Amino acid sequence: MKPQRPGESAGVAAIVLAAGLGKRMRSDLPKVLHPARGRPLVAHVLDAVRAAGIERVVVVVGHQAERVRAALSAPVLEWALQRPQLGTGHAVQQTRELFAGYAGDVLVLCGDTPLLRPGTLRELIDTHRTTRAAATVLTATLADPTGYGRVLRGADGEVLRIVEERDASPSQKAVREINSGLYVFAAPDLFAALAQVRADNAQGEYYLTDTLAILRRAGKRVSAWCCPDAREVLGVNDPQQLLEVEAILAQQEKDTVRDG
Repeated sequence: MKPQRPGESAGVAAIVLAAGLGKRMRSDLPKVLHPARGRPLVAHVLDAVRAAGIERVVVVVGHQAERVRAALSAPVLEWALQRPQLGTGHAVQQTRELFAGYAGDVLVLCGDTPLLRPGTLRELIDTHRTTRAAATVLTATLADPTGYGRVLRGADGEVLRIVEERDASPSQKAVREINSGLYVFAAPDLFAALAQVRADNAQGEYYLTDTLAILRRAGKRVSAWCCPDAREVLGVNDPQQLLEVEAILAQQEKDTVRDG
């Protein structure tokens, strides 16, 4: 076994979800290829993954798959195809054969979250391993959680499940702790749970979030780490949100120059 380099997350692979259409962007360009500070959104995500020391990266493509692959052409990437697009759980399921026999951990990220920092990914992985969890979710607390899945916790503080907003009751919608869409799973537990996910929800899709309740029912631990800076989990779903993350990236660049 080769020695672990400083900052390297040993025994962790990453799955980056980049298959979606992004209808609200009102553009023919795949959502993950929309530029932020001159680079595709998903390129920022891949930068954070690599800087966290994760060497094996699988990108799930679907809408305009070849265009996304061409934009990210790199020999170190692996690819999985999701067609048709039937939800996040279905997307991850397309990587199953690539991870056959793999017993390590898997980081699952969305390709439209360009503000993630490598240190946040490492903290999430550390929490996952320290708590010996089957799954660990990155959460954040928002003043206005509209549009995000809500994290439901038990009396002991452990995560019970995540409910998507369109499926949430009024009391659940009042919860301000949200799901970032970023997780670490023990790979065998992930794919065993995915096999039990059903599309009985308002969208008729296979939600990755449903794996958490499945793991809990199996007696597995589900942990969470709340990101101190909620801006890091901001996703881009429309042109206004793209402008917002661009402004944050621009300020970060100025701060880096000033402090450097």
